[in-house]
Amino acid sequence: MRFSRAHKPVNPHTEGTLPSPMSRKKKHPRESLVSMTELVLPNDTNTLHNLMGGRLMHWMDIVSAISAQKHSNCTVVTASVDNISFKHPIRLGSVVTLKAHVTRAFNTSMEVRIHVEAEDIPSGQKLHSNNAYFTFVALDRDGNRVEVPEIVPETPEEIALYEGALQRRQLRLILANRMKPEDATELKSIFDIKLKKKP
Repeated sequence: MRFSRAHKPVNPHTEGTLPSPMSRKKKHPRESLVSMTELVLPNDTNTLHNLMGGRLMHWMDIVSAISAQKHSNCTVVTASVDNISFKHPIRLGSVVTLKAHVTRAFNTSMEVRIHVEAEDIPSGQKLHSNNAYFTFVALDRDGNRVEVPEIVPETPEEIALYEGALQRRQLRLILANRMKPEDATELKSIFDIKLKKKP
């Protein structure tokens, strides 16, 4: 997978803030929607004739990168990948459909949600394999970060994903040692983090 260059420490006082709405273009999540279909062939499987996890993650990286490119109209690089859990094995001969769209855009980065579904066409059985979140950074031709359009959610699901994106982002920053837990204001409502009083 592609990963961006080393990140600078995050300023907890400006993290998650956005420029003036007048200075940024706005886009809807549906404008970044990408659907990709793959047939599971023998060279995609392991010795149990199930789709290899690495191959699925490769497809997820591709479909989410295309989605991020559609939103930003720029070259993008993968900055982070959230935990990926596989609910069901995907068998040889299955048709895998991956759908991705941008859930929220920050200054130069975007969170993309991927939904993966597998279908056995002869039997008509469909299985939900997994969901995941990838984060991408937009770059210009010289490799410098580029400001990306703001996301304007429309549906209740899009609004929920948009609101949860900042919490997920702060959790990623904490795990990467780029933010202190006590500075993660959006996470306090979930974990009820109590700040220690200074002596």
